[in-house]
Amino acid sequence: MDDQKEFVNVNLNSSEFIISSQSIEQNKNSNFKNNEGLSITYGIDDNPPWYLCIFMALQHYLTMIGAIVSIPFILTPALCMKEDDPARGHIISTMIFVTAIVTFIQVTFGCRLPIVQGGTISFLVPTLAILKLPQWRCPSMASINEMSSYDQEELWKVRMRELSGAIAVSALFQVFLGYSGLIGKVVKYVTPLTIVPTVSLVGLSLFENAAESASKHWGISMGTIILLTLFSQFLTNVKLPVPTYSKTNGFSNTKFNVFQLFPVLLTITIMWILCALFTMYDYFPIGHPARTDVKIRIIGDSSWFRVPYPGQWGWPTVSVAGVIGMLAGVLACTVESISYYPTTAKMCGAPPPPIHAINRGIGFEGLGTVFAGLMGSGNGTNTFGENVGAIGVTKIGSRRVIQYASALMLIQGVVNKFGAVFIIIPEPIVGGMFCIMFGMISAFGLSALQYVQLNSSRNLYIIGFSMFFSLVLPKWLIAHPNAIQTGNEILDSVLTVICSTSILVGGLIGCFLDNTIPGTPEERGLIAWANEMNLTSEPTTGEETSTYDFPIGMKALRKMKWTYSIPFLPTYRPKKN
Repeated sequence: MDDQKEFVNVNLNSSEFIISSQSIEQNKNSNFKNNEGLSITYGIDDNPPWYLCIFMALQHYLTMIGAIVSIPFILTPALCMKEDDPARGHIISTMIFVTAIVTFIQVTFGCRLPIVQGGTISFLVPTLAILKLPQWRCPSMASINEMSSYDQEELWKVRMRELSGAIAVSALFQVFLGYSGLIGKVVKYVTPLTIVPTVSLVGLSLFENAAESASKHWGISMGTIILLTLFSQFLTNVKLPVPTYSKTNGFSNTKFNVFQLFPVLLTITIMWILCALFTMYDYFPIGHPARTDVKIRIIGDSSWFRVPYPGQWGWPTVSVAGVIGMLAGVLACTVESISYYPTTAKMCGAPPPPIHAINRGIGFEGLGTVFAGLMGSGNGTNTFGENVGAIGVTKIGSRRVIQYASALMLIQGVVNKFGAVFIIIPEPIVGGMFCIMFGMISAFGLSALQYVQLNSSRNLYIIGFSMFFSLVLPKWLIAHPNAIQTGNEILDSVLTVICSTSILVGGLIGCFLDNTIPGTPEERGLIAWANEMNLTSEPTTGEETSTYDFPIGMKALRKMKWTYSIPFLPTYRPKKN
């Protein structure tokens, strides 16, 4: 049977998983080509059978879990939280719980694209800048150990409340951008030379965190890097035989792209087993970060079921410096999502997203971040690039699959011991993952250079200065936290956070220089970028339906003429220029 005409089917009989192959030709919606000539197994509006949805949803869940888990490994030490604190697992569970709810509503009523929305590295950069202010720096570990358990808990909770307030309030700007329709006007200033420093610096500015985790044991970290590179790059076309069953052929072996679909899961599993063997034979000394028993008590201390709730760490506090600093993360996420939407639509066989879907998507992403802040996840929400990539790999762009994935996330967010399991991953393995993950984020930002002319001295100046200076200034301010002295403590904090946040400095410089220094549209990449960001799909009329229509209520909306002027409704009719 042709490999391209097979899909994986999970049959649940007698509590056994039997992988069977069936002809995709049996499904009238499958294996078609979209307008770009890309082969699609399931398009955006297709609904695969429920048992297939579960398996496909599991792939998306496993794809995003690595990104979710990586955030607390950087966030919790900066909050002054001890390594064996069970609350680390609670934070992970909260992030996954928020991801489940925000993803489901975004896919169903938001932009309506099959995207996963959850915790993002983009918010870590301003978070670390805020926590490095003199008033939020952690005391020495010796001082922390001398504190009572209540004081230790309050030490990180007061910082979490500060972050939660900053995240929730700053995200209101994104809500306003989306639902007011301003995003359609602002998008023309978000040029490739704005995207390059804003997004690429998210990864580049975290290299010290990656180095700190990886250096706990370079052997384990390099093993993680080598395996992940091998599985995700060299062995993507290598298929392993998997037992299959069909009514016509009975039991047989079908070759399956295991390495292509599960490189992260395979890497973590293999290296975790290796660390367990080294721990068993005492190759690592007691207490070494590469041992698998260092934080094992976290699982025992965690409850089985725990439902996260707003204000679980205390109600958020708000400061001007925190809010303005977090705006950097909000702006980075907005830029990133705007560039992901057309790519995702293209991958899953959908028409280009119209401006009302973009408005709604950005507006709801802002609401999701407000929700994440109030829930105390310590982070915001953004489109996961990893899951966008998974659509391209698996050729499964069904909206229904992502809805099933959000149900899996919701279950895991409530069963707290699952979140605790991820916390005990040996830190050198996480460090190796950081080296790959942060590098990929940087590469995604740099990929926007394909639209501009790189033989232009104007463009080279903007790229070089916006990226280099935005690394220099924050580095200097971290070493001299009290350098800015205006005589006003609040203004000092605001300016320190702004200048310490590399993605904000780089994005503002890139945007300002590209929109003020003379240059032709071709030179700036505006023509190629406009073709990529073709957001002018016409609204539907009468009985006509669209991918981006609401699943319910469209007939009533079309009867109300005033809805035609609301920029986030599917009935919106933008004025012709």
